[in-house]
Amino acid sequence: MPVKRHKPTTASQRFTELSNFTEVTKDSPEKSLTAKLTKNAGRNGYGRITVRHRGGGHKRRYRKIDFARDKVGIPAKVAAIEYDPNRSARIALLHYADGEKRYILAPAGLTIGETLTSGPEAEPKVGNALPLSRIPLSLPVHNIELIPGRGGKLVRGAGNAAQIMAREGGFAQIKLPSGEVRMINENCVATVGQIGNTDHDNVSLGKAGRKRWLGIRPTVRGVAMNPVDHVMGGGEGRTSGGGQPRSPWGQLAKGKKTRKKRKTTSKFILQRRK
Repeated sequence: MPVKRHKPTTASQRFTELSNFTEVTKDSPEKSLTAKLTKNAGRNGYGRITVRHRGGGHKRRYRKIDFARDKVGIPAKVAAIEYDPNRSARIALLHYADGEKRYILAPAGLTIGETLTSGPEAEPKVGNALPLSRIPLSLPVHNIELIPGRGGKLVRGAGNAAQIMAREGGFAQIKLPSGEVRMINENCVATVGQIGNTDHDNVSLGKAGRKRWLGIRPTVRGVAMNPVDHVMGGGEGRTSGGGQPRSPWGQLAKGKKTRKKRKTTSKFILQRRK
């Protein structure tokens, strides 16, 4: 998916690089596969802000994605590739042989009219979903389950792919996009291929307004605030902060390890991410 560079007819257009959506084949979503999506502006059930700098943005509807790929042995035809405002990846509309329609994450190279299947007997080709025990080593995979039957949790962002390094003792050793090597039950299902929209990292929004359309509000630097508002605020004259970068509540912002030391799943991590 190439990125479209705009002519600098305005100040913001000079830096704007956006997707040209050449792979998208359908303008509107399948109505039966959408749901209402209410905005919470970064607030939890008590009304307290738990994620800062959120609010506003364009109205969206949620697309119901089939992360589990549990229609085993039933072939499905790729009917369309669509844009999803709720994620960086594109989604593919599947028409199953029994008449059901479902959305999946669209892998790179998937074309209209292809036939996809899922299950242990499926062929290990792009778009098919198989248990990790049936996927050849070194093939790129995405949408990986952590617990069999719970649906894919890992590697779901645009352009991402993991790699099966080895299999031993009922576990597959997976190298994730972060560089982490993790053991995952080989009965867990993953989808073959790399996620599409690989040029997502090259997108430059160009202006502050486009960020607001996405529901992201401005961020003020801590050193520009008063001491009452931020740990790094205040000081006589201009200052670069003086101490280490911290959050408004004093948590170190760079380099501090935040993973719990006694987390039970640490035994499955063979190599930490870089």
